Amino acid sequence: MKSNKIVVLGSSNTDMVVKTERMPAPGETVLGGTFFMNPGGKGANQAVAAARLGGDVTFIAKTGDDLFGRQAVEGYWKEGIRTDRMSVDPGYPSGVALITVDATGENSIVVAPGANATLSPDDVEAAREAIEEAGILLMQLEVPMETVEYAAEMARKAGTKVVLNPAPAAPLSEILLHNCDLLVPNRTEAEMISGIPVTDWESAGKAAEIISGMGVPSVVLTLGADGAFIREGNECHLMPVPEIEAVDTTAAGDTFCGALCVALCEGKSLPEAVNLANRAAALTVSRMGAQSAIPYRHEIEPAPNFQPSL
Repeated sequence: MKSNKIVVLGSSNTDMVVKTERMPAPGETVLGGTFFMNPGGKGANQAVAAARLGGDVTFIAKTGDDLFGRQAVEGYWKEGIRTDRMSVDPGYPSGVALITVDATGENSIVVAPGANATLSPDDVEAAREAIEEAGILLMQLEVPMETVEYAAEMARKAGTKVVLNPAPAAPLSEILLHNCDLLVPNRTEAEMISGIPVTDWESAGKAAEIISGMGVPSVVLTLGADGAFIREGNECHLMPVPEIEAVDTTAAGDTFCGALCVALCEGKSLPEAVNLANRAAALTVSRMGAQSAIPYRHEIEPAPNFQPSL
């Protein structure tokens, strides 16, 4: 790894959350429970996770000129995240996510992107120095695809490792896949990319093999409570996740990605990095909220001994 710096490029949202016994059917109204607001957005969640777990993090994002945006930036400062590469679009509101969480901890999310949708290649160009100096560029898909593709190409040329969490699920171009060093999809995203429905370890392996054949050197397929499947070159590992009672799965995948990048920057192997990421994500789902649920490093260490399965 050329540097221990992590640049996260992605979305910044305010999450509006309602807890309910079950999700409503189309056209149905369900009386829920407690309502609360949290800072969120996949990009922001991953940046916060990386910072809390010990990473040196710069965040590239865009907010509106409003209270939500100003509160978000203040929160990132308090987390120790560099925000000098963030910008404000006065023509759009800051992003908002409407989240419903049922009694099992599963969630349903609708996002109004706002200023996130105006994060452009020009904004990436303005952050070129930070990207080229970083060890890892971590991205998701809640900002325009052309911006993600531009940043991936810039990072690849500079020798910065490109980690892409392809969420929410969307078709990926051949050039973007070739510019990725590590892809971190969940079941849904892996199926969209590979065409293979992921229902068990065997199908996870087939999906990862197809994705790897598209030009991605390493794939970590996250399977929720079933753990993670790693394909690194021709080597495969099955990584279990600690058993824990799920309260809210919001931000679990984002925590996983942030933790994974921190561990890789520290020189850990991919299985070791996934082990740390699994523990961080498991702790996240035991709590309500997005960033409010993300753990600190001392909460997941010391690590228990682990042995990846082949």
